Amino acid sequence: MTVERTSEPPSDRPPGAETGRSLPQKMLGRLLHLYFRIVRGMTLGVRAVVLDDEGRVFLVRHTYTPGWHLPGGGVEVGETLEAALAKELREEGCIRLTGPAMLHGMFFNRAMSRRDHVAVFVAREFVVESVKQPDLEIAESGFFPLDALPEGTTAGTRRRLGEVVERRMAGVDW
Repeated sequence: MTVERTSEPPSDRPPGAETGRSLPQKMLGRLLHLYFRIVRGMTLGVRAVVLDDEGRVFLVRHTYTPGWHLPGGGVEVGETLEAALAKELREEGCIRLTGPAMLHGMFFNRAMSRRDHVAVFVAREFVVESVKQPDLEIAESGFFPLDALPEGTTAGTRRRLGEVVERRMAGVDW
């Protein structure tokens, strides 16, 4: 995939602000971004590549942004990366880690803003405690074969999966 770059600096708008989202979704995204811009100098998030014994990966589809993503979310003030990861996996997938998740890399998410960074972990030791039911944040979730990802799987998600599965060195940008 080729990404065209312009000479303009990256936008502070959330991805999809100009495409495919309803007005309430756009407004929520902008409000959340404004809130984080005010309360934090830099934003930090976590995501997980959750791989099961059948070679499938767990993905989520949010209610507020298009596409299928690795599960994850923001790291709160005073929270460790590991604690944030465990919390997000519980909330977004009813997944409980039973062993360590290994850090894959740190990524600059300039598409989100000029201050956003994401730590990506690989989790292979876990239990699914129940089937995640749709809620206000998660529209759908599930395990998918790596060679049959759902339509709409985001480019960043595909890049991270390629790095992990092919044991390639991670890039620096999301």
